Amino acid sequence: MAEEKTGIIYGINGPVIYLKNAVGFKMSEMVYVGKQRLVGEVISLTTETTTIQVYEETGGMKPGELVYGTGDAISVTLGPGILNNIYDGIERPLAEIAKASGKYITRGVSVSSLDEEKKWDVKIKVKAGDSIRGGAIIAECQETPSILHRSMMTPLIKSAVVKSVQPDGQYTVKDPIVTVTLPDGSDRDLTLAQKWPIRIPRPSLSRYPASEPLVTGQRILDTLFPIARGGTAAIPGGFGTGKTMTQHSIAKFSNANVIIYIGCGERGNEMTEVLEDFSKLEDPQTGNKLMARTALIANTSNMPVAAREASIYTGITLAEYYRDMGYDVAIMADSTSRWAEALRELSGRMEEMPAEEGFPAYLASRLAAFYERAGQMQTLNNLEGSVSIIGAVSPQGGDFSEPVTMNTKRFVRCFWGLDKALAYARHYPAINWMESYSEYVGDLAPWYKEHVDQGFVNDRTQIVALLNSEDKLMETVKLIGSDVLPDDQKLTLEIARVIRLGFLQQNAFHPSDQNVPLKKQFLMMETILYLYQKARALVTQGHPMSILKEEDIFEKIIAIKYDVPNDKLEMFDDYKKKIDDFYNKVLEKNA
Repeated sequence: MAEEKTGIIYGINGPVIYLKNAVGFKMSEMVYVGKQRLVGEVISLTTETTTIQVYEETGGMKPGELVYGTGDAISVTLGPGILNNIYDGIERPLAEIAKASGKYITRGVSVSSLDEEKKWDVKIKVKAGDSIRGGAIIAECQETPSILHRSMMTPLIKSAVVKSVQPDGQYTVKDPIVTVTLPDGSDRDLTLAQKWPIRIPRPSLSRYPASEPLVTGQRILDTLFPIARGGTAAIPGGFGTGKTMTQHSIAKFSNANVIIYIGCGERGNEMTEVLEDFSKLEDPQTGNKLMARTALIANTSNMPVAAREASIYTGITLAEYYRDMGYDVAIMADSTSRWAEALRELSGRMEEMPAEEGFPAYLASRLAAFYERAGQMQTLNNLEGSVSIIGAVSPQGGDFSEPVTMNTKRFVRCFWGLDKALAYARHYPAINWMESYSEYVGDLAPWYKEHVDQGFVNDRTQIVALLNSEDKLMETVKLIGSDVLPDDQKLTLEIARVIRLGFLQQNAFHPSDQNVPLKKQFLMMETILYLYQKARALVTQGHPMSILKEEDIFEKIIAIKYDVPNDKLEMFDDYKKKIDDFYNKVLEKNA
């Protein structure tokens, strides 16, 4: 659409600018502001005043400068070339910006989201005369060695008839490859790329209930607090508790096909670390580089605050696009607290009435709308895809009662609460098993029974019960010490220690321990519970815990995570024999 002069700046308040008597705008319209043509969005309209949020630094701008409307909402360009790329909060590729303006982003820099010169090897999937509807796959190309890109007709077109197609060959994202006739008789050229407004969820045919886990390779998550494909999880924790590292591990080792990593207001060195790690790391799923199925969105703490608010919507829109191709997508949002702080700052500049701790009254509804875009869906082209959202929360001082954490808790079904004491004790992942929970356990139980083992859920229940018993006993121990406890309670404490050190604690740098298959997780639980069963039998027969602890069997079971490689699970039979030997030895010694 041709641009049109629609307003003159009347007032400026940081990233918020005001126009008087400018009636040519629409709500959520994308605009270009001032001589440097900074990207902005209309966020409030009255007959007298138009309020615009600018996604770049407004320093030096003055009243009287012009604002240009585009007629379109803030949108992202979707097409091949998104993966193996790093964008800012409004989908501008940082590598291209660096070529245009150096290390720091200059204001008003305009670069295409996708490489418009690169030619893709395209196979057309429709033919002349086909009746197609929105979301139909029209072409395919190999975007990266790991991901086949399926280009679709935009869902904004409800239905059309294919008039003509180009032959298979090499095309750029701007070349017309299919021409369709719309119901009104007009023709439309379709390309490999399409645009989609970031604040509107992409449509799907239906939503499936949670039935499969997103397998992460982290024992405490997969076994105790699982997340479903298409599920939502929050990782709250204070500074240094391991939110980012937990998300890194999930991004590296989960069974999602595509990873969208949103660095929302985080430190620049953290995003640099993600970039360097992911570009070097080999993907355990495909053998290619991990970046071949990853896109990064970086809005670091020194970037404009308004773009931080948009970055989460940009990320979820990219995720929905790959979901519509039939892929399972995992979003790492790090962190939603910084995003909420951006909301608070913009709300303050607009002089809205603040709610709790200064956050806007609509904080809860915005969080709900974001997490609601997760789910396992039947797409418009009858494929199945999912978007799983894992959002880090950074409560000030580690206080989980602050508004962002409390409101997030209302809308997610998985809560992985990080504990400063565990982190300082070098227990990673530092997830507090007493504060955390997952509402997906019941939904996923049939899957675990069918694909892992019938006893998986029962073993998990016993492990949780032992940890709960330990927590209650520790209150007594802190008051009067452990020596006065009866032997059965001493055994509970010892087995809980084995669970904590041998099962819940995981070493991200050990080849056998950084990513653990579900079958090994189950066999580890079985072995620990078998030890508990045998030791409890000995205690019941009157053998004191002091005798049992003279043997080194407890330490051997703790070391299973290192001593049994992931591809040699038959070694677990040897450990059951060792436990039997321990049982018989104690019986003989005290006969």
